[in-house]
Amino acid sequence: MSSTPLTQLDRVVIRFAGDSGDGMQLTGDRFTSDTASLGNDLSTLPNFPAEIRAPQGTLPGVSSFQLHFANHDIATPGDAPDVLVAMNPAALKANLADLPRGATVIANADEFTKRNLAKVGYAVSPLEDGSLAQAGYHVHALPLTSMTVEALAEFDLTRKEKERAKNMLALGLLSWLYSRDTAGTEAFLRAKFAKAPQILEANLVALRAGHAYGETTEGFAVRYEVAPAPMPAGTYRTITGNQAMALGLVAAAERSGLPLVLGSYPITPASDILHQLSALKGQGVTTLQAEDEIAAVGMALGASFGGALGVTTTSGPGLALKSETIGLAVSTELPLVVIDIQRGGPSTGLPTKTEQADLLQAMYGRNGESPVAVVAAQSPSDCFTSAMEAVRIATTYRTPVILLSDGYLGNGSEPWAVPSVRDLPDLTVEHATEPNATDEKGEPVFHPFLRDELTLARPWAVPGTPGLEHRIGGIEKADVTGHISYDPTNHDTMVRLRQAKIDRIADSIPDLTVDDPDGDARLLVLGWGSTYGPIAAATRLARTSGAKVARAHLRHLHPFPSNLGEVLRRYERVVLPEMNLGQLALLLRGRYLVDVRSHTAVRGLPFTAAELAEVIHSHLLEVSDTTMGARA
Repeated sequence: MSSTPLTQLDRVVIRFAGDSGDGMQLTGDRFTSDTASLGNDLSTLPNFPAEIRAPQGTLPGVSSFQLHFANHDIATPGDAPDVLVAMNPAALKANLADLPRGATVIANADEFTKRNLAKVGYAVSPLEDGSLAQAGYHVHALPLTSMTVEALAEFDLTRKEKERAKNMLALGLLSWLYSRDTAGTEAFLRAKFAKAPQILEANLVALRAGHAYGETTEGFAVRYEVAPAPMPAGTYRTITGNQAMALGLVAAAERSGLPLVLGSYPITPASDILHQLSALKGQGVTTLQAEDEIAAVGMALGASFGGALGVTTTSGPGLALKSETIGLAVSTELPLVVIDIQRGGPSTGLPTKTEQADLLQAMYGRNGESPVAVVAAQSPSDCFTSAMEAVRIATTYRTPVILLSDGYLGNGSEPWAVPSVRDLPDLTVEHATEPNATDEKGEPVFHPFLRDELTLARPWAVPGTPGLEHRIGGIEKADVTGHISYDPTNHDTMVRLRQAKIDRIADSIPDLTVDDPDGDARLLVLGWGSTYGPIAAATRLARTSGAKVARAHLRHLHPFPSNLGEVLRRYERVVLPEMNLGQLALLLRGRYLVDVRSHTAVRGLPFTAAELAEVIHSHLLEVSDTTMGARA
């Protein structure tokens, strides 16, 4: 039993960083899982290079995983790490600027060789020249590689094979330092390496060796504990946004009574949805990996034509390629769910970094007047709810729905309260089964564009249903009958009907709610998508210093909630942070003639709470100065 004093903390931010081959994503994921099992609230930020194998030991090759865990509700992965685990000089140099004074650095001293130091421009080792201590950091330079090799001395493995387990030794040490149980990681390793018993045992020994080193060394003056966070009773699991998206689609298919068909082409950071769903064939899921993005969306739309729930997943470049088929879905008025896990652009851009820059493409990136519904998820766990909402809109209104997430949400994780099936919405879909009109002779006929009075949706007829034969395709159809039509007046009618149908969706979505505790805030911070967490944390931070600020967050971007205009006009100033150059702000200014103020960044990283809190304070000062000037 360790005699090291135990200190209680309310929150900790840890960042694991190393070469892209050092297993930092696995290490962070396992530490996250062990932390979740203790009941802490948590949020994560994986950050890795786009190259499959970037040059070893270089700054472009650094991979990191940040975890924020606490004994209270948190909204972000944390602004800055309290602890940096640096597996080589590149990892230290790439992340050092983010460390606040007083942070702890645990460095793998074995990798701070002259050659590795030179790769990143260090003339001397920062572990030895006193610069880190002078900057106020608590430094633990440990020979993690050689400790791992020594712990595995009796294993019949090459030195390189032994060195690969150093991430498990580091994980064991951090687990001891922050009082994490490693039982979950041991079970994970047993499952992962069940067919490689020697590799399994080596990883287990390395994990235990790291934990034992923490117990026996006198190098750490204190160890820490973070108590569980209060949460409503229920069953919880840690979930990433892409995992939640996949489960939301499965749940929506089950509640709608439709078979789920995913047509997809692998693309970062959306591919994991395909991976997740391909393992669920037993739940009635069909996954089709297409040869390209165009084929993928064609498969999905074909499935919808056949009466199934057609879904396709992609990122920004793929969304552009799918645009013509999405337009076909608009014309045919069939349900289609298009999930865009956004990344940095343009073109290939930043495949592994996050961005919110596909909004205008989702709204208008098709030829002609081709309106679609647009929905945005706000957190990893919210991806489940957003997927179900996208399916509800698509099937109820017979329209394509573009569901926006991004790399930050898709790869990030947080606790998720697993819902009860009985609490999930009823999404039951009824296909057309019989004719819906009569012809001039009084004979029953089927009119494919005879619309529902409330939703303006047309009937969804499964091919092969007797008596429901009808034309379908991209050429304009006549209202009601669906016959091919080139009549100008009919085209005008159909264009307006398709837009009116999208507008009708606003009747089925809730009003925008505003978090304004005292009801007297003069500043509103509005957001959409993954800015939810940073905005929530920033307003919380600003309020602790007495700032009166309101916040609201949009899930539905087309159509907007019915009360959005009234909300925007209620406040003297509206500030809108976006990870683009102001796309939603542009739309809101044009629609509501309100001077929405943008705060933008396109760095491939989410906003920090401190950054947005500073933005809030600066705008509050401007509002106050404007009021004082008016009074003068």
